[in-house]
Amino acid sequence: MNNNSTTEQSLRTDLAAAYRLLQLNGWADQVFTHISVRLPSDEPAFLINQYGLLPEEITASNLVGIDVNGKKLDPGSPEVNPAGFTVHSAIHMQRHDAVCVMHTHTLAGMGVAALEEGLLPLNQTNMAFYNRVAYYDYEGIPLDLEVRERIVGALGDKNCAIMRNHGLLTVGRSVAEAYFLMFYLNKACEIQLEAMKAGRPLVIPSDEDCEMTARQFEHPAYHQESFELVWQAELRRLDRLDRSFRD
Repeated sequence: MNNNSTTEQSLRTDLAAAYRLLQLNGWADQVFTHISVRLPSDEPAFLINQYGLLPEEITASNLVGIDVNGKKLDPGSPEVNPAGFTVHSAIHMQRHDAVCVMHTHTLAGMGVAALEEGLLPLNQTNMAFYNRVAYYDYEGIPLDLEVRERIVGALGDKNCAIMRNHGLLTVGRSVAEAYFLMFYLNKACEIQLEAMKAGRPLVIPSDEDCEMTARQFEHPAYHQESFELVWQAELRRLDRLDRSFRD
């Protein structure tokens, strides 16, 4: 499968795979984790999970299509998470490069989201996100559509965000890219919390070294190859375990 394909079926398959990976990676928050993917249509619309399904129950065929005004593309479709709709519609409305939007409530992500200093460049992995993470201040469960403008404003042109006192968010030009960024953003949060457990002074490299490392990670050739290799490996893992996400 070509993960760069923009056909609806390929997008459905990749999105269903991402939900299954939430479960396998221990990132799932019962039925409250959500990922979306923009549909190839003239008007902004996207696919998201049916509210109430666990990630392990999501398949390519039971994803729900909805436009940014909340109108379901198939009137008979099940409901979607209202807070999830707010967050994802906000970004799909304004960030046309954001094909996939992934939002998680991982333990490590929520832990760092509660720290005043946010994410620190304590490790090579963390340095990939140096000055490349946006912060959105908490203002309650995002049910009011008025917060959409503030969410997008906080994200700006960045592809990663820490929603303070809430969790993590990544966007990508494909499901593969958004998943790759989420995997390593969450890993960076895990590394930071582990380092802080020691109760010892933290070593932070110079601004110059952190910036150089971030640029190395984001070099187009390296970045593209990395997320594509990881995604294909993850699809193979899912196919070995349970191919039902493709249904």
